[in-house]
Amino acid sequence: MALLETKNLKVYAGETEIVKGVSLTVQPGEVHVIMGQNGSGKSTLLNALAGHPKYSVKGSAEFDGKNLLALKPHERARAGMFLAFQSPNEISGVTLSAFLRRAYAARFGKEVSVAEFEKILRDKMKLLGMEPSFAERGVNEGFSGGEKKRSEILQLAVLEPRLALLDELDSGLDVDALSKIAQTLALIRKKETGIVIVTHYARILKGLHVDKVHVMKDGKIILSGDGRLANKLEEQGYAWAYKNAIED
Repeated sequence: MALLETKNLKVYAGETEIVKGVSLTVQPGEVHVIMGQNGSGKSTLLNALAGHPKYSVKGSAEFDGKNLLALKPHERARAGMFLAFQSPNEISGVTLSAFLRRAYAARFGKEVSVAEFEKILRDKMKLLGMEPSFAERGVNEGFSGGEKKRSEILQLAVLEPRLALLDELDSGLDVDALSKIAQTLALIRKKETGIVIVTHYARILKGLHVDKVHVMKDGKIILSGDGRLANKLEEQGYAWAYKNAIED
C-alpha cells in the first residue's frame, strides 16, 4: 500500500488554481524530489497536503490508507505527517526542548516525564552532532538560516514521522551547511518513512539516495525520472526540462 497517493489533486487560493492536477505516489522508504522555478506550485502542494487553511483542495489524496482530505491539520500531524517550513516562525519565550516535548506527546498520544524526554532528545541530538544547549534556546529565536534548518531536522528526528514534507531546506544556506543538512537527512532516514523534498538545487541531495525526481511548471508535474534527473537539471537548466516535458 502506498504511503501517499494523490490523484488529479488541485489546490486553490480563493478562486485561483495554483496546483492543477497532480498525481503522485510515494511508497514507504522512498525519497521524492520536486523541483521547479519559483511560482510553479511546489510549496503550495506541500502546504495543502499538510492542511494549510489558506487553501482549498479538489481531487483525491490518501495517506497511509486514510482519506487525507478528511483529516484536520493536527490529525494529519498526529497520524505521522511532518512539514518543515521554508521560513519557520519564531516562538518567543518557548524553548525548543519544551516545544518538542509537547509535540512528542501529541504525535505519539502519550505523556512522558521531563527526564524521559530529555534522554530521548539528548540521544537524537548526539546522533545529529548537536550541542545540548541548542535545545534550550527559544524556538527559532535569533537563529541563523542554518540554525533554523537544523531545528527543523531535529524536530523531524524526534517526531519520527511516516511522511516528511521538506520545503526548501536549502534556502539561504552555503555549501558547507547544505552538506551538513544532507548528512543529517541520511542519518535519520528510515525504511518505513517517505520523504518529499522541494528544492531548487541538486546539491542538498548529495549522499542521499533519491528514488524519483519530478519537475513542476505552472502547477503541473511535467517531467519525472530517477535521481539523475536532478543533476541533469543543474547542468542543463529548466529550459531543457520544458523542452522534454510530457504531453498533457
